[in-house]
Amino acid sequence: MTKPSPRAIRLNAADNVVVAVDQIEVNASTAGVTARSRVPRGHKMATTVIAQGAPVLKFGQIIGFAKTAIAPGDWVHEHNIGMGEIAHDYAFAQDARTETVLPVEQRATFRGYRRANGKVGTRNYVGVLTSVNCSTTVAGFIVKEIERSGVLNDFPNIDGIIALKQANGCVIDYRGVIFDTLKKTTWGYATNPNMGGVIMVGLGCEGFQIPKFKEAYGVVESDLFRSMTIQETGGTRKTVAAGVEAVRAMLPKVNAVSRETVPASEIVLALQCGGSDGYSGITANPALGMATDLLVRNGGTAILSETPEIYGAEHLLTRRAATRQVGEKLVDIIHWWEDYTKRNNMEMNNNPSPGNKLGGLSTILEKSLGAAAKGGTTTLTAVYNYADPVTTRGFVFMDTPGYDPVSATGQVAGGANVLAFTTGRGSAYGCKPTPSFKLATNSTIYEQMKDDMDINCGDVLDGVSLADKGKQIFELMLKVASGQRTKSEELGYGDNEFVPWQIGATM
Repeated sequence: MTKPSPRAIRLNAADNVVVAVDQIEVNASTAGVTARSRVPRGHKMATTVIAQGAPVLKFGQIIGFAKTAIAPGDWVHEHNIGMGEIAHDYAFAQDARTETVLPVEQRATFRGYRRANGKVGTRNYVGVLTSVNCSTTVAGFIVKEIERSGVLNDFPNIDGIIALKQANGCVIDYRGVIFDTLKKTTWGYATNPNMGGVIMVGLGCEGFQIPKFKEAYGVVESDLFRSMTIQETGGTRKTVAAGVEAVRAMLPKVNAVSRETVPASEIVLALQCGGSDGYSGITANPALGMATDLLVRNGGTAILSETPEIYGAEHLLTRRAATRQVGEKLVDIIHWWEDYTKRNNMEMNNNPSPGNKLGGLSTILEKSLGAAAKGGTTTLTAVYNYADPVTTRGFVFMDTPGYDPVSATGQVAGGANVLAFTTGRGSAYGCKPTPSFKLATNSTIYEQMKDDMDINCGDVLDGVSLADKGKQIFELMLKVASGQRTKSEELGYGDNEFVPWQIGATM
C-alpha cells in the first residue's frame, strides 16, 4: 500500500515556504518539492531557492532573512533564518471603513448581570483586593475563611470570592509610573462588571495608600465597597475577622441580582494567545479573528494586546486604523518598546519563546503575523495604554507586555468580561473574575489536554472552514457569557493570575 504524501500548506501565492501539516520525512515529496531534511509538523520547508540575505515569505509577508543559502526541500527554522531591517509602509487609515453594525433587535444575545452603572457582567464575584504585598496573606485568610464556612452555598447568584494578591504596593514613588499603573489596574478590577462587591485590605504604611486611592476615584464606603488596614484594625486576626464580617454583610446585596437577556454588544472580549506554535496563525488565531468580526458586527468590543507579539505586523493594523492619530499612537508605542528593550539590554526578538520555536515559530515577525490574526479584519477604532478603561466599541488595541498574566490583567482592568485564549503548545491559564475559554490550534494538543481545552481548532487543517469555526467560537462566547463554565473555571484556575505590570523602578 502506498503511503500518502505528508500534507503541507502554502498560505499565500507569494510565499517561498510551506507549513508542514504532517511531519515530513527526508525524501518525502509534498507541495511539488522533495524534502532534503526532516521537517517537524508545524514547521516550514523551502519550496524555492532562497539566497543568503534574501527574505523568507509566509502569509505573503517577510518573516525573516536567510542566514545562509536555502535550497528547495530544506527545513527552514532559526538555524537558517534570522531577523533583519524592514521598512514598513504604515499607510495610516488606508483600509479604514465604516463598519456595518446590526440593529439592536437583530443582535445575538446572552444572559448577563446588568449593573447599576449600565455595564453588564458575565460573572458575579466578591473580590478582596490588596494595596500592598504585606496585606496579601490577610486577604487570602479572609477568602479561605469564607470558603471554609460554606456560607456561599446560601447565595446561588454569586460565583465565588477571590483574593487579588499583588507583589508590590510599597517602596514606589507615588508620583511615578508604577503607582499610576497599580492604581488604575486595581480600580479597573474593582469596577469590572464581573465584580459584584469589593473589600480592599491594606497594611497602613505602604506607598499605595487606600485613602489616596479612594480620593483619586471618588470612592466612598458602601454596601458593596469596604476598606480596612491591618494596622488600624488591630493586627492580623482582628483584620481577618473584620474582613469576614464585612464580606458576610455584603453577600445578600451581591446576590440580589439576576441574569437578564442583553445584546451581544455588551461583551468586551479580551484576545490572548500563549504557547503559540506553527499552526496558531493558520487555525485558532484566524478563526478567533472571524469570531471577533462577528462580535464587532453585533456591536461588541474586542481587545487585542501583547505589543511585543504584534511587533513586525503593526503595519497591518495601522492600515485599518480609524484615523491617522489612532495609527500613530500604535507606532509610538512600538517605538517605546524598542527603546525599552534596548535600555534593558534586550531585543524584541527574544520572543518567541523556546516552546514557540519547538512548535515551528522562528522569529517574532512570524509569530506576530499569526498573533495579529486574532483581531479579525474590522477597523481599529482606538489604541489604549495599559489598564485604561476601554470606552470605544469595536476592535481596539491595548498596550501590554506579551506575558499572558500581565497582559490579561491589563485587559480585565480595562473592562473585559470574557477572555478567549488560543494555544498550540497547551497553556494552563484562568482569569478570575473574567472567564477564559481555550482554543487549541491543533488536534494533538486538544486530545492531550482535553480537560483544559474548550474548542479544537485543529480540524481546520482537515477541511473545516475558518468561517464555520469562527461561528462555533462566537456561539461558545455567548454561552460562556451566559454562565456556562469554561474548562479553566472547572479546574479552579484564576486565583493567581492578577499580575499588574511593573514598568518603572522598584526602590
